[in-house]
Amino acid sequence: MNSDDSFELDPRLAADTERVADLALCRVGLMNDATYPWLILVPRRASVTEIVDLTPYDATLLMDEVRVASRVLRDLTRCDKLNVAALGNMVPQLHVHVIARFRGDPAWPAPVWGKAPAEAYGDAPKAALVEALRAGFGA
Repeated sequence: MNSDDSFELDPRLAADTERVADLALCRVGLMNDATYPWLILVPRRASVTEIVDLTPYDATLLMDEVRVASRVLRDLTRCDKLNVAALGNMVPQLHVHVIARFRGDPAWPAPVWGKAPAEAYGDAPKAALVEALRAGFGA
């Protein structure tokens, strides 16, 4: 298994997310976009850009953690659908998006990218959501 000793979160991900929890493999962050409840999972492994770059153990653990994050987000938001994606076109560091979607949200039923400008959370709503997410993760 790779060591996470030299792991550094990409500065763009650090700027766009609020840290929620550290799972066995991934750092979980809340995307600062109140338009869609949106988690980012980043494996704490240096220089990993693709899922295929993970060890078989870490790849399995990533999928387990995506499943857990999806359940936490779905249970908390009661969303209509979950979108899960690992694109990495703008930020090459491996990260997985878990996005709660609702019929009638600004992009429904299309992907969220480029459909509506990001709407930052206010301090109190963000703090409340982060606290609820942490409770969901048992953090």
